Amino acid sequence: MILARLKVLFILPFASLFLAAKSELVAIIDLNANWTVTNQNLSISRSNIQLPSGVYSVLYGENILNSYNDINMRWVSLDNWTYTRAFKVSRAQLAQHNCNLTFHGIDTVAEIRLNSRVLGRTDNMFVRYSYDVSDLLNEDNIFEVQIFSPVQMAKNRAYAFGVNGTTYPPNCPSDRYHGECNVNMLRKMQASFAWDFGLAAPSMGIWKSVNLECYGVAVIRDVDVVTSRTKTYWKADINVYLDFTGNEDFFGELKFYAFGLLEEPLIVKDFVKEPISRKKAVITFSQTFPLNSVIPWWPNGYGIQKLYTFNFVLNAWLSNEGPTAASPSVSQKSIRIGFRTVELVEQELPNRELPGSGYTFLFRINGEEIFMKGVNYVPSHILPEKMEDPERLKHLLTSAKDAHMNMIRVWGGGIYESDFFYDLTDSLGLLVWQDMAFASTTYPVNEDFLTSVRIEVLQNARRIAHHPSLIVFAANSENELALAQNLFGTLVEQKRFENEYRTLYLNNVVGVLKSMNHPARVPSLVSTPSTGKRGEKYTYISPDPQSAQYGDVHYFVVHQNGWNVNIYPTPRFVSEYGFQSLPRVEAWKRSMLAGENLMEIMRHRQHHPMAMLPIVNLIRPNLPLPLTKDSRYTDALIYFSQIAQAMALKVETEWYRSLRNTEHRTMGALYWQLNDVWVAPSWSTIDFYGNYKLAYYWSQEFLAPITLIVLPDSATKAINMTVACDLLEVGSEGMHVTVQLYKYNSLKPVNYTTFDVNLKPNAVLESRSFAKSEIFKNYTTERNTFMYFVLHSGSKEISSTYHFPTALNTAEGISDPALSFDLQWIHCVDGDRSFKNAYTLKIMVKKPAFFVYVDIIHPKVGKFKLSRNGFMQVKESIKVTLAFYAEECIILQKSNVVIKTVNDFML
Repeated sequence: MILARLKVLFILPFASLFLAAKSELVAIIDLNANWTVTNQNLSISRSNIQLPSGVYSVLYGENILNSYNDINMRWVSLDNWTYTRAFKVSRAQLAQHNCNLTFHGIDTVAEIRLNSRVLGRTDNMFVRYSYDVSDLLNEDNIFEVQIFSPVQMAKNRAYAFGVNGTTYPPNCPSDRYHGECNVNMLRKMQASFAWDFGLAAPSMGIWKSVNLECYGVAVIRDVDVVTSRTKTYWKADINVYLDFTGNEDFFGELKFYAFGLLEEPLIVKDFVKEPISRKKAVITFSQTFPLNSVIPWWPNGYGIQKLYTFNFVLNAWLSNEGPTAASPSVSQKSIRIGFRTVELVEQELPNRELPGSGYTFLFRINGEEIFMKGVNYVPSHILPEKMEDPERLKHLLTSAKDAHMNMIRVWGGGIYESDFFYDLTDSLGLLVWQDMAFASTTYPVNEDFLTSVRIEVLQNARRIAHHPSLIVFAANSENELALAQNLFGTLVEQKRFENEYRTLYLNNVVGVLKSMNHPARVPSLVSTPSTGKRGEKYTYISPDPQSAQYGDVHYFVVHQNGWNVNIYPTPRFVSEYGFQSLPRVEAWKRSMLAGENLMEIMRHRQHHPMAMLPIVNLIRPNLPLPLTKDSRYTDALIYFSQIAQAMALKVETEWYRSLRNTEHRTMGALYWQLNDVWVAPSWSTIDFYGNYKLAYYWSQEFLAPITLIVLPDSATKAINMTVACDLLEVGSEGMHVTVQLYKYNSLKPVNYTTFDVNLKPNAVLESRSFAKSEIFKNYTTERNTFMYFVLHSGSKEISSTYHFPTALNTAEGISDPALSFDLQWIHCVDGDRSFKNAYTLKIMVKKPAFFVYVDIIHPKVGKFKLSRNGFMQVKESIKVTLAFYAEECIILQKSNVVIKTVNDFML
């Protein structure tokens, strides 16, 4: 019961706000309801607004995502808007307390006024702003937040620098983005002015909560915990960071509860007699726990994600005689902690003359070297106020877990995610690579900008660093690469830009992150991609940040055939790679108005500088894409883009996994990207509405803990088979592989062989190499035959894969599979807020069917999940399960099921 008493949260919108005069508890008063929003000339007004909020969503909900509204609604971001709220407070009750008005997130440039008095101005959406309003409160109060056009503010700041001949390129995005210029002038989500995957929605609003915090002396703001391990115990090094009022040092007592680990609270009395310095308002202490009393936290796929609740209760006072009974002085904070160790291992490799020389770049968790399988994460929505939607976040992150991923990179062009996000990654076992919010541009380094950056970095690092899932910070995304490769045209002033780069990132961003350093933590990376610690030789602007022998790389294919494994590098760690595809037709229809042309809106939303060429280049060498004048072209382009993306991601990912135990020591592959911010051509594997593209379904197989990898070797004219095993414990008894050779026109294999294989825990073993000359001979050729590999444990199928020796569009013998199917209802279960519907599809063929694609078309079925999709069918019948949630039980008809095959386009 003690926990229930430790925090007082008043949710009294527009009513009197009461504080008990004799209460000793800090009061956190919610001011998130009953706001009004008006524009500059008062011609537009909306009331009863609930925070978090943004002007776009106040006026139009999510409609900016539809049609051509990324342009049609741009006027919103060119106006100034004011949020207003009235509230009542009893001065008699508040006179004896200090009250701060705290804004946890304002987007972005704003002026805050209370009762017509200016409290301050904001210019960083990532910063928490707090103002002492103790002497400004009346019984009746009005405060206003006037938010200025981000487009105009960015333009004004760029102009001010330009007057002195200073520019910060790139000034504007590509014309194809339909975006806005100079986003680097603002400490704002960099993607909000448009990116290659997303629309321009220059947001404005109060995107996080607003509180009136009333307390006598101090309040716990953040807690940082670092865990380490010896042979006999676990240790937690703890920093409790305090916010305080006034200009005096103060006293305090801290109680620490570790539920499930300590029977009694630990009482920290260091500052009962000796004051806490207001210049360093932090309480630091350590606690050990016997090794056998702690269950370690493991990433997904390696063990359980055990979390312990740590609770901290602070009693603070000014006089050395102790707290006064009438002054609120007790605050508390609870966090969840996982005990784990983490290391970034960058060890020099021997034999510098060999291709594999250089440094390793791998993560070791709880003493185990772990191959990082994962994905890059962009914000879940383009509007900041909608980024904490719990259902959307749960779906995206649970999907990552279900695809056997163990790492998420939070990209630097987005935001520092919500506490809820990191709580989810903790519970799901998804390790987090956290970029700071700087990406793909140069930035000012004047003192006002740097001061704001230092506050931003410190606040956010302190807020999230304790999460066991968070294992590394990177100061920026691709800015070292841009300087090294002159991507922004900086060469004419290279010295200046290099100096400014080091000033911003080394002296300020990394300089602040060093305050969080600990021997048990991974030191911050300066950039991604980078050469890691090798970059120290060049003061962290390496001549080749993309070196395969050091650090991490970003690798994208545009002109080459992504299905060809021979084009890929041999890096230590790949933190970005990927291929574009198009969302399903139904997603496009949901975002279009009646009468709009699908191909035209696809072209409008294709922000790649080369338009659709990268997608077409990935399709044409491999699949039978019709000519553009063909009536089937649009449908084929969408379907084939998803096949092409899935196959290319599979080939590239399996290539990197296969290099783990070679001289190249590749130990990580994070593809770009998991999710979308709207319906558009992009690199995502989950569309904006949460439906899975084929690449996601395939990733459940090519990222599986045990994966059969089959790749051709052009040098030896062989087909190499390896088995990747991520399990820390595995047995090989009964493990065997069957290899079947099929003609494209028959369900009966023409050849069949089987052999035993051994698995090695947490490693990759090359098991067998097949000479093409021994496989394809007599009546079997590379054009009329394909291979099917299956790994079995006894009679159970563990992993399977196909190898096509030639491009499918040149294969001989592909014919009509005579596909048919039955649809069977399984159940409809009433849940808390929706009904879970489940069906089984029995798909039958008479000839091999290639890349069988299943889609569900029903007005009441939005997001659905299949047990598999985009598969090859060489059996007469297979079953596919279908599950979805709806507001009612849905009776599907066969007409609601659409099934496509590549065969359809080759007849």
